[in-house]
Amino acid sequence: MTVKNSSNYDYIIVGAGSAGCVLANRLTEDASNRVLLLETGGSDKSIFIQMPTALSIPMNTKKYAWQFETEAEPTLNNRRMHCPRGKVLGGSSSINGMVYVRGHARDFDEWQQQGANNWDYAHCLPYFKKAETWAFGGDNYRGDSGPLSVNNGNQMKNPLYKAFINAGTDAGYLATDDYNAAQQEGFGPMHMTVKNGVRWSTANAYLKPAMKRKNLTVVTHALVHKVLIENKKAVGVRYEVKGKLIDINCNKEVILSAGSIGSPHILQLSGIGNSKTLQAAGIEPLHQLPGVGENLQDHLEFYFQFKCLKPISLNRKLDPLSKLFIGVRWILNKSGLGATNHFESCGFIRSKANLEWPDLQYHFLPAAMRYDGKEAFAGDGFQVHIGHNKPKSRGDVKVVSSDPHTAPRIQFNYLSHQDDIEGFRACVRLTREIINQPALDDYRGEEIQPGLAVQTDEQIDEFVRSSVESAYHPSCSCKMGEDDMAVVNSNTQVHGIENLRVVDSSIFPTIPNGNLNAPTIMVAERAADLILGKTPLAASDAPVVVADKWQSQQRSASAV
Repeated sequence: MTVKNSSNYDYIIVGAGSAGCVLANRLTEDASNRVLLLETGGSDKSIFIQMPTALSIPMNTKKYAWQFETEAEPTLNNRRMHCPRGKVLGGSSSINGMVYVRGHARDFDEWQQQGANNWDYAHCLPYFKKAETWAFGGDNYRGDSGPLSVNNGNQMKNPLYKAFINAGTDAGYLATDDYNAAQQEGFGPMHMTVKNGVRWSTANAYLKPAMKRKNLTVVTHALVHKVLIENKKAVGVRYEVKGKLIDINCNKEVILSAGSIGSPHILQLSGIGNSKTLQAAGIEPLHQLPGVGENLQDHLEFYFQFKCLKPISLNRKLDPLSKLFIGVRWILNKSGLGATNHFESCGFIRSKANLEWPDLQYHFLPAAMRYDGKEAFAGDGFQVHIGHNKPKSRGDVKVVSSDPHTAPRIQFNYLSHQDDIEGFRACVRLTREIINQPALDDYRGEEIQPGLAVQTDEQIDEFVRSSVESAYHPSCSCKMGEDDMAVVNSNTQVHGIENLRVVDSSIFPTIPNGNLNAPTIMVAERAADLILGKTPLAASDAPVVVADKWQSQQRSASAV
């Protein structure tokens, strides 16, 4: 039995994640807008969410994350890959690694070239600034009055962080003081969304202040079944709470912000997508839109792990007693090792000559451990996460049942393009060259992974197939543009359906060179102005520094 909810809302937002929380805040700044925000998950009050160092726990907990798995990936030895997505207030910003990377300026110029009009860097930069309060003050590139607090954690107190940066410059790469400003390329400190020692998710930054407003209603533990469509117009949604089905209408728009797995799945459940896919799942097609769920992209990465010659790594802090002391200190004053994600230095480089912008990314960690928080081997160690960030492989998300409780089929087709395979070969060879620089001589011990026996193309390819992991950046499955496979237009409106939008990382035309939380928040900030009919912020004329191509490309080419 379905119950009709007679409440009067102007906007219904589906998903209280990185984008949905931003929209809930911005749309309710106008007191005349009544907004309903629906979230399948519940509260984010857990210490394991709010304490930055505990990041591996919510990501691997069913209560806080959809524990999706891919189909067997043919080019990864038929492994089924873990694909967790936030299922809690704050969404994936409440379970992620808190790394703040906007992407390279050319990533957004690429969006423009793909048909996302006025989503180039010049138009996106003002919204990055609007979202942010940068710990070191605002300028032409950084914001100083936005809801999202960004800093660089414990300021690289462990000497291994700076040794890694110096190894990069020893190898001939550039240094960058701020990869989110004029120059992404190079080695430098890494930034994180943490405020006063607490994870600064979009729930903390945007939603909780907005929840004090009378014109916002938040319903948790609400599973959306579908968008209600009448005559090619979205008029509301059907959702489930405690086994009861509820239909609720809205006066203006339905906005899907359920992420790159959830948003295409809900569209398909609503009868919007490829008619053959819908019919195979027992769903009546209402609107043929073949791009729904297509163009799926993700970042892969693996760990280079080394033993450390000095007793300074975080492996000494992984025993239960040390974790207890870290937790108590964090509870008492929100400081110490509990107040950081531990990714405090990084690098962005090019995998080969003639690339316009970097396509490899490093996260450095002064410990050798797994994503589940367990040590990788006995003794001191360090590791660097490395991935090829501009993949050409494409996958899809497909509904398999009209039952919304049934997860969709997810297939990334990782490493199905030869360029991606070659990109990971470069990851191995260039990283070895960097780690073997003099700056790390006092610290670098035995290479544990991949191991020195992995040398040839064939050996590297097999290591990657068996060891690479998702960086948890699914995106691009409802891409923005005007071509036949585009799902939304440049105003984030679903093609062919009135009063329906998608606003989250699924609308990226291509995946940026970096982590996705920052660009997702930016997209939501800009989309909020479009939804409200505001004049968009003026395009920026801040220049972007282009590194010396000859120097960086020549040394990359010679190393490969």
